[in-house]
Amino acid sequence: MPQVTIVGSGFAALTAVKTLRKAAPETAITLVSPKAEFVYYPGLIWVPTGLRTGDDLRIPLEPFLRRMGVKHLAGEATGLDAGGRVLKTTAGDIENDGLIIGSGGRYIKKLPGIEHTLLPCEGIAAAQRIRDRLQGMEGGTIAMGFAGNPKEPAAMRGGPLFEFLFGIDSYLRRQNRRERFELVFFTPAEKPGNRLGPKAVDGLLAEMRKRGIETHLGHPLKGFAQNKVMTAGGEFEADLILFIPGMTGKQWFDDTDLPRSEGGFIKADKQCRVEGMERIYVAGDAGSFPGPEWLPKQGHLADLQAKAAAANLVTELAGGQPAATYRAELLCIVDAHDRGMLVARNEKYNLVLPAMRTFHWLKRGFEWRYLRQYR
Repeated sequence: MPQVTIVGSGFAALTAVKTLRKAAPETAITLVSPKAEFVYYPGLIWVPTGLRTGDDLRIPLEPFLRRMGVKHLAGEATGLDAGGRVLKTTAGDIENDGLIIGSGGRYIKKLPGIEHTLLPCEGIAAAQRIRDRLQGMEGGTIAMGFAGNPKEPAAMRGGPLFEFLFGIDSYLRRQNRRERFELVFFTPAEKPGNRLGPKAVDGLLAEMRKRGIETHLGHPLKGFAQNKVMTAGGEFEADLILFIPGMTGKQWFDDTDLPRSEGGFIKADKQCRVEGMERIYVAGDAGSFPGPEWLPKQGHLADLQAKAAAANLVTELAGGQPAATYRAELLCIVDAHDRGMLVARNEKYNLVLPAMRTFHWLKRGFEWRYLRQYR
């Protein structure tokens, strides 16, 4: 019986579990993650404004893993041995016949003073701190921005920042408090949201102007102080700073022979195979994949890559030649608390539909449907 190890418990890892179990029912699967739980990160945008709580987004995985016949090992990956056939973890070594890495990436926290910012996509605790700060503020300036990995431009989380920005604006307006606040959006990019497509950039900037949100664009970031954002184009005061830095690979990758991209991610081909490694695959934020420069780091693409990775591993374990690939596709709804803008992009077209209430409810409906499979 083949022994497969999957690292992580996010979008990529859980989709790999489902795909493997369906394609190879007899395969023994071990899932390695610190906790047997799934956190639905796209829903973090609604925690500061009260539409979601942490318990809404934190899904215990024990029932799902039992249904799938998967063993969970509570630990963190620390390295590889024997050409990848042994995964080293804080809970001991695990031998495998095949390995799928879906452990995600990490944020680059190198800017001076970054400890004075809140990283909204870091997790439930961070989103709750933003909620508490908002509730306690009588007024002031809220600065929100993001940056990328200069060595791998696609490694950024720009989309959620727009959602926090517009969502907080809508939240303050609903409370009749907006006139007491200044909202400032900042980023080193001259055209924020460019990976969503030119039409999306125009739409996002137009929405900021409509809402009276100030912008500070195109200036490299120098750092932060307790109440200040500092850029090469000047500095400005802020009472609350939300900042999403660029991403890179997990630190444990450094203690392996895994091939790395210039930006620090695991290099893979279009079949999600790790270059030069036997029966090792990667999916989601942990990997660097061939494709267009706008290829996103998002849950939707992680799911597509995980399906290809798991299908190809099953084929390879059976002695075949892996051939499954994934669609280069970006699909998201940029939500604003009560309405949303739909953005879709692939190598043939780029669709942008203006903000409507229907898209907000569609995003909430998708969340319910997606989480239902793991409850």
